[in-house]
Amino acid sequence: MAKITADTLIADCLELNPDAAEILLAAGMHCFGCALAHGETIADAVAVHGKDLDELLARLNEGVAD
Repeated sequence: MAKITADTLIADCLELNPDAAEILLAAGMHCFGCALAHGETIADAVAVHGKDLDELLARLNEGVAD
């Protein structure tokens, strides 16, 4: 089973969870539209935006297919 971790690239996260863009937007993170999304990890984005990493990862992993 695939899992989104702190080291997952944002671009990969969008492929793993079809709802990732909506979840990131709701958290005030527009990272998926950023040119850096292909090289930025979830942890990188959380550090910039000051969000709770564990909470965001839990939400992102809810929609990951088995």
